Amino acid sequence: GVIVNMAEAFPKYLQLSQRVIRILGCNPGPATLQGTNTYLVGTGKRRILIDAGDPDIPEYLELLKSSLRKHAVDIQEIIVTHWHHDHVGGVDGICRTLGTKYRTSKLMRISTPDLALKETTYSFIQDKHIFTTEGATLRVYHGPGHTEDHIALQLVEDGSVFSGDTILGGSTTIIEDLQQYMQTLNDLLELQPKVIYPGHGPVIENPVEVIQYYIKHRHEREQQIIQFLADNQGTDLTAMDIVKVVYKDIPENVHLMAAQNVTLHLLKLQKDKVAESTDGNTWRLYKNSSNI
Repeated sequence: GVIVNMAEAFPKYLQLSQRVIRILGCNPGPATLQGTNTYLVGTGKRRILIDAGDPDIPEYLELLKSSLRKHAVDIQEIIVTHWHHDHVGGVDGICRTLGTKYRTSKLMRISTPDLALKETTYSFIQDKHIFTTEGATLRVYHGPGHTEDHIALQLVEDGSVFSGDTILGGSTTIIEDLQQYMQTLNDLLELQPKVIYPGHGPVIENPVEVIQYYIKHRHEREQQIIQFLADNQGTDLTAMDIVKVVYKDIPENVHLMAAQNVTLHLLKLQKDKVAESTDGNTWRLYKNSSNI
């Protein structure tokens, strides 16, 4: 029942501010929540589209078309926050449906090539790039952690931030690199966003508080893990050993997910030279970290 109510309270089309319209990607699911949030930004006849949803969702393409018609506007260009299919997947369909090869910008992936586009080509941008359209200036902030190529976009005119999947509305996000992710959270905090428009979920009206909570929660978990390693010095521990103590209040069916979280923490602590592992499976306190 909860999901249905969430969807009801989550309109597919919504004008969020003078400059921002949210158009839902119509691709709901466990990972995408109500769906991918795509945003039309600007006040003029040609506006910037942030993110493009999943590949070939007819309902989304129709919704996008009718939203553009409603305001008698066109898309100036597309910006993608990161390489995941539920953000970049819709680009080809949008170009095909609207009969235009839109410039599509993102930060380049380093470890592996970006998902190929058929209808247009990527324009690869750098950190701090500035996009302009009538009524809106967007500044790019590279913020890896969720993915290596992830960016946030600051709407300079009103201090709001499009966070992509670094921060989600009403849910925690999936992380590739916790050390980078923590740095990105601190960088976002420095922007002092007035409001966050996330990649999934509702608008975040109290972003500074939410970011501070994310940082505090991760820091507390890290301290618990370090403490547990310290209490068991001389013993090699697996992520699951740690889960059973540190996450003792959670139901057993989410232990595996918790273990993945603990592993992210351990990999970060390895980079921080606090924990070490010879096999990537069992862990102990780093031999020179008696100063903790």
